[in-house]
Amino acid sequence: MSVKIRLQRHGSKKRPFYFIVVASTTAPRDGKFIEKLGTYNPLTVPATVRISRERSLHWLDKGAQPTNTCRRILSFKGVLFMKHLMRGVSLGLFDEATAMEKFEKWNGEHEALVARREETHRKHKSEKRHETMRESVRKIEEKNAARAAQIAEAEADSNEADAETEAPAAEA
Repeated sequence: MSVKIRLQRHGSKKRPFYFIVVASTTAPRDGKFIEKLGTYNPLTVPATVRISRERSLHWLDKGAQPTNTCRRILSFKGVLFMKHLMRGVSLGLFDEATAMEKFEKWNGEHEALVARREETHRKHKSEKRHETMRESVRKIEEKNAARAAQIAEAEADSNEADAETEAPAAEA
C-alpha cells in the first residue's frame, strides 16, 4: 500500500481549511485517512500551520510521499531539514546532539524571519489604510474648497448686483 502525506479540505465554500493527513493513495481526497498530522489555514496572513514534527518525520522515514503543497509546508516547518539532519546522523557524519543544535539554530533564524515578515505585512497594511484615509480626507478638502469658492463667487455676484441696483437709485 502506497502512502501519501496530503491535504484534506474542510471549511465552507470559498473559506478553505485543511487537515494535513497521512492517507492511502487510493483513498478519496476527503475520505478515509490513517493519521492526522496537523492543520493548515491559508486564509490568515501569514498562513497558519500546526503540525506534529515527530509524527511527520516518522511517516517520512517510513516512506510516505508528500504532495507538492505538503512538501512546501513540511519544508517551511523544518521537517524536511530535520529528516536531512537525521540522515547525516545515520551515516555517521555527526552525532544527534549536533543535529539538534543545527536544527535549533535554523529554527531560531526561521522564526525571526517569519516575525519580520509579519511585522512588515502589518506595517504595510496600516500604511495602506492610512494612505486610503489621507486620500479620502484630501478629496473631501478639495470638494469643500470648491464649494467654498462657489459660495464666495455667488456672494460676490450678489454683492455686485446689489451695488448696481443701489447705484441708479442713488443717482435719481
